[in-house]
Amino acid sequence: MTNRHGDADERSRTRSPSKFFVPILAGATLRDRILACMGALVGIGLTGVLCAIGYGRGFDVPLLVAPMGASAVLLFAVPASPLAQPWSIIGGNTISALVGIAVSRLIHDPVVATGVAVGLAIAAMSLARCLHPPGGAAALTAVLGGPAVASAGFMFAFVPVAVNCIVLVALGWLFHRLSRHTYPHRHVPVVVNPHGTSDIPAQMRLGFREEDVDGALEDLGETFDIDREDLNRLLHRVELRSLECSHGPFRVSDIMSRDVICIDENADVPAARKLLLDHEVRSLPVLDEADRLIGSLGLRELSQPGIRIRDLMSKARTATPDTPASQLIEPLTDGRTHAVTVVDDGRRVIGIVTQTDLLASVLRSPERPALNS
Repeated sequence: MTNRHGDADERSRTRSPSKFFVPILAGATLRDRILACMGALVGIGLTGVLCAIGYGRGFDVPLLVAPMGASAVLLFAVPASPLAQPWSIIGGNTISALVGIAVSRLIHDPVVATGVAVGLAIAAMSLARCLHPPGGAAALTAVLGGPAVASAGFMFAFVPVAVNCIVLVALGWLFHRLSRHTYPHRHVPVVVNPHGTSDIPAQMRLGFREEDVDGALEDLGETFDIDREDLNRLLHRVELRSLECSHGPFRVSDIMSRDVICIDENADVPAARKLLLDHEVRSLPVLDEADRLIGSLGLRELSQPGIRIRDLMSKARTATPDTPASQLIEPLTDGRTHAVTVVDDGRRVIGIVTQTDLLASVLRSPERPALNS
């Protein structure tokens, strides 16, 4: 038997000379790091230029405050972080600057003022739900910024700090949109019971639950730079991959039915209902005149008013023959999808995987070879 831990230790010793060059961020890739560098270059450069143009006062005023550099690191390198969201950047820096200015006017000893300013800035950002690490630097800048900041007074928090933040966030949004990254970060929709009953959704009845995640975080007693919903989603993905490994490398082609009952988009409702009942299936792939998949039809769709199938069909969930079977667990347990249609590159139907097919594959012994239909 192979000692996996021994192999891991050996690999660790082999890689030790270059361990300092391994990204410390989970999921980080070389492409992401290069994009982050390009984004920071463009974002900070354009922020300075646009603010200079907007102020119209030359370079005798601070056009770009130092905390923007740290904000750019978060915005472009870890855009999914809760600390890098628009309100965190704008609110965190602006509120912290206001706190720093207020403290500098009340406490004239710079040593004491700097500590008080940063501490109160953290408290203020926490209360306003906009915790942002560069906010500490914004508070320090307000205290130690010298005559230019002192003469600006509380307006320093808005011009240039808030203006810098707004411009930087806008440029970050545009950059991530062009680079096909999502920003602001979108949370995964909360899973709900589609049947309108008090039961929790089927996919959440086994394994860990949200309260387990909360309990584990409380047990560890640490604060992590990841959104709670993202952590929950990540752990569920780990479960699915673990399930795939424990049941072997199943592919959709191993478990799909190949003799698929389909219906033409121009067929009528009685014909569709007859096919569903005669073959005891819960959904039918709908084909166009070129035999390409264009939708799915079940009893739920047939309950709606309409004459032709093409007017009643819903969007079909699809997969390819090489798709890992474990990836169908999520769609087939959402309470609405009863089957996933398997298509080729031309969207022609070559098979179908039902909830029964998937359940049979999950329950089979790992030592037993997969059966091909």
